[in-house]
Amino acid sequence: HDDRLPIVAVNLWYHVGAFHEDPDRTGFAHLFEHMMFQGSKHVADDQHISMLEQIGATSLNGTTNFDRTNYFETVPSHHLETALWLESDRMGFLLDAITPESLKTQQEVVKNERRQGIETAPYGLAEERAWQALFPAPHPYHGAVIGSMEHLDAATMEDVRNFFRKWYAPSNATLAIVGDFDEAEAKRLVEKYFGSLPSAPRPEAPKVEKVALDREVVIRHDEQVASLPKVSVSWLTPAFFEPGDADADVLAMALASGKASRLYERLVFDKRLAQSVSAYQQSLGAQSVFTIEAIARPGVSTDTLLAEIDAILDDVRENGVTEEEIVRARNKFETGKIAGLQSVGGFGGRADLLQSYNHFLGEPDRLAFDLARYDEVTPESVRKFARETLDPQRRVVLHAVPTQSGPSAAATQGGR
Repeated sequence: HDDRLPIVAVNLWYHVGAFHEDPDRTGFAHLFEHMMFQGSKHVADDQHISMLEQIGATSLNGTTNFDRTNYFETVPSHHLETALWLESDRMGFLLDAITPESLKTQQEVVKNERRQGIETAPYGLAEERAWQALFPAPHPYHGAVIGSMEHLDAATMEDVRNFFRKWYAPSNATLAIVGDFDEAEAKRLVEKYFGSLPSAPRPEAPKVEKVALDREVVIRHDEQVASLPKVSVSWLTPAFFEPGDADADVLAMALASGKASRLYERLVFDKRLAQSVSAYQQSLGAQSVFTIEAIARPGVSTDTLLAEIDAILDDVRENGVTEEEIVRARNKFETGKIAGLQSVGGFGGRADLLQSYNHFLGEPDRLAFDLARYDEVTPESVRKFARETLDPQRRVVLHAVPTQSGPSAAATQGGR
């Protein structure tokens, strides 16, 4: 509850993402994100967003990742009931409104997103190949969240109905309400609009073993879209909130956050070998990925960039990072987290944060635990992470080099 402003955020998480899909029907979680905005039994086609905008809704969206799908909006406080009714109607009565025509429309929309985001995007297909090398089929993370063209084309009405019935039930959803509202009235409204919906036992998530690379995988990709070479290096790392996850975040910031970071200073500023550099920990529920990327300046090879990246990593494995780098990273992380708390809704707002902790840790009130993880990071723990997890013999290296002559054997046969 927060009555400083007369607004309230409604944030609904369904505990289903690409991780939960049938390996032969990838992209369904994301497809349903689109379908959920198309109307339901008591809401006309394409009117869901319009109705919310007419009552002054902001921060209105839905997103899908490997681990969950969420829908959220922030509305004036006196319109909380409308927001809850809209969310409950598509949870309980979406299938009443789905037609072969509406399904076909959204299939084409998603396929076009795939064309724009992967197939015709700079380095899009190259990055997809690297990701699939990290998570070989049939691992649930193998496919892109958006799915494959083949599987999107193959989706039938029966496939869609079965997916919805299994995953889009009250037992598999969590609702967060944050802002200016009366608690007793909010509970009454939730009971009114969600209490009568049919439910079922919560479906079980897939049980998978953690992936472990036993060698270095090198992919040389003939890049057809971008004009500059790019190298990326990726490792499998601990899952979200597991020991080592915070060390990975801190190391990523030390390597590539800001002009004083190690990769930027050496590759971009001093030696002028790279156009840009980045490093990040993509924290996921089953297993995470740590990636370093660099885009070369004209005339610089990806092999040269890789050698420089390895030299910097070797130094971290030997000496760790400095206390100053850890403090800078910790402050940046905490500042970003606290900045998000200023908003009741939207990406990274309080409602979203409560949902994230509940989803991954089983309790919504874990902010103190989250921040404390970074207080425990030390130069030695980062050094240990770099030595034990960022093993140069257990990684995927991608060389995406532009070509004017079409795909080569390396691109079509999967590289080395």
